[in-house]
Amino acid sequence: MTVDQVGSPAELAGLLDRNGYLCDEGLATACFLALRMGRPLFLEGEAGVGKTELAKTLARGLGAPLIRLQCYEGLDASQALYDWDFPRQLLHLRAAEAAGVSDVSRLEGELYDRRFLLARPLLQALETSPSVLLVDELDRADDEFEAFLLEVLSDFTITVPELGTIRAERPPVVVVTSNRTREVHDALKRRCLYHWLEHPSFEREVAIIRLRLPDAAERLAGQVARAAQRMREADLLKPPGVAETLDWTEALVALGVRDLDPGTAAVTLGAVLKYREDQQRVLGGDGAAGLEALLNGG
Repeated sequence: MTVDQVGSPAELAGLLDRNGYLCDEGLATACFLALRMGRPLFLEGEAGVGKTELAKTLARGLGAPLIRLQCYEGLDASQALYDWDFPRQLLHLRAAEAAGVSDVSRLEGELYDRRFLLARPLLQALETSPSVLLVDELDRADDEFEAFLLEVLSDFTITVPELGTIRAERPPVVVVTSNRTREVHDALKRRCLYHWLEHPSFEREVAIIRLRLPDAAERLAGQVARAAQRMREADLLKPPGVAETLDWTEALVALGVRDLDPGTAAVTLGAVLKYREDQQRVLGGDGAAGLEALLNGG
C-alpha cells in the first residue's frame, strides 16, 4: 500500500495492525495526517513505548525502505547529510596522474563528481522515493544539529556546493522521536505534527503481547502485562516500556512458562528491569513476598 492509497486513520491503523503494531485512534489519526499533509511526525514519550517501532512498521506497511538517523551528542551535518569519499578521490587523482592527464580543470571536475559523494541518512532519504526517514532520539543531539535539521525538513532540499541543489522527487515520510531528556526547540515542533505516546492500557498491552508473541499463553500475557502496569506505578528509575514487557514475555516463553509465579519472576526479572535498584525495590525486603504482591495485587 502506498501513501496515497491510505484513505483514513482507520485504514492506517489496520495496515499497522497487519504488520504487528497496535495503535490507538489518536496515534493513527496523527500518523495519517502526517502522511496526508506531508509533514514530519514528532513523537515524544518515555523509552520503550513504541516510537521507533512505529516508524519501522510504517515502512514495512508502505513497502518503503527505512532510513534511520540515530542521533547522539556531537552529531554534525557531515555525518547526517553527506561526505566526500576522500580515499577514492585520491586513487582517482593518482590514476589520472599516471595516465598523464594534464587538464587541471577537468581533473578537478572529476574529483567532485556524484560518484565520489557518500550519501548519509538525510541525503539517502531525499534521493530514495518512496522512503521512511526515522530521526531517532533527537533530544540526544546538540542544539546546532537541531537547527540544521529544521532547515532540511523545511523544503526537503540539500545544497552541495560542488554539485548544486538536490531536491527530493517526493518528500520522504519523516518520523522524529524524542525521549524528552531535554526540550526540543519550538521551531522544529512547529514544523511537525506532534503526538505524545503513553504507555498502553492493560487490555491493549495484553493484545500487543498476543499479537507479537502468539506462543505466549493468554494467562501469561495477562500476568506479565499486569505486573508491568504495577511496576510503572512504582517509583522506579526506569519503569518498563512495552519493549521490556515483550522481552520478559519472550524470555518466559523460551523457558516454557505458562503461568507466572514469584520464583520464576525473580530469576527472569533482568529481562524487564535493567537497574539493580529497581529490582531491589520490586523485590522488597522479602523477594517472594514482594513479587507475590506484584503479581497478585496484594
